[in-house]
Amino acid sequence: MDRQLEDVAARHDRLKALHVGILVFPGVEVLDFAGPFEVFSVAARVAKRDLGVAQAFTVSLIGARRDTIEARHGMGVLPHYGFDDAPAVDLLIVPGGLMGQPLDCALTQTWVKRASEQAALTASVCTGAFLLAKLGLLEGRPATTHWDDIDELRATFPQLEVRENTPFVDTGRVVTSGGISAGIGMSLHLVERVLGAAMAAATARQMEYDWTPSGLAA
Repeated sequence: MDRQLEDVAARHDRLKALHVGILVFPGVEVLDFAGPFEVFSVAARVAKRDLGVAQAFTVSLIGARRDTIEARHGMGVLPHYGFDDAPAVDLLIVPGGLMGQPLDCALTQTWVKRASEQAALTASVCTGAFLLAKLGLLEGRPATTHWDDIDELRATFPQLEVRENTPFVDTGRVVTSGGISAGIGMSLHLVERVLGAAMAAATARQMEYDWTPSGLAA
């Protein structure tokens, strides 16, 4: 068991629930945040049913304020918390979408940097990798993003090792993924890291999502 996984497992044993905090912002891609939200929420339900764990995960949407945000394509999203009242995060998820606002917002960047320093794991979906890169969180780590943004990520951050043709890249404490459905697969992978392959498989089956945990792969 690697050190990062030990850290996550220790938090789970101590707290009985890991807080998954998912950043939301104007223009956020809907499935980039809703996919991981569903995965960890269903995993908590399955763990309670199959393992008797009262609450494996709590999942929150966190925005700059507790005001409705317009996600990409016009969906209204009401965060559970604002930056000023959000509880500490154990697993931080930074989704992608239209990244102009978070990449230009000092308040968002300050909160993400602080939350990542406190979290056991930080993960990005799609173009969320651009925010992690800007904050220096991908320094010295390979990373990925949506296939359509690979060239831009390389050009914007030439020092990064950007990998393509992979759904996600797990470097231990920081995990990056491709777009939309890749974020769902990455989230199931993180469930596997915390609860094991059988629970991740049970979560995917409950969601009717075609995915096999690495721990159960042939």
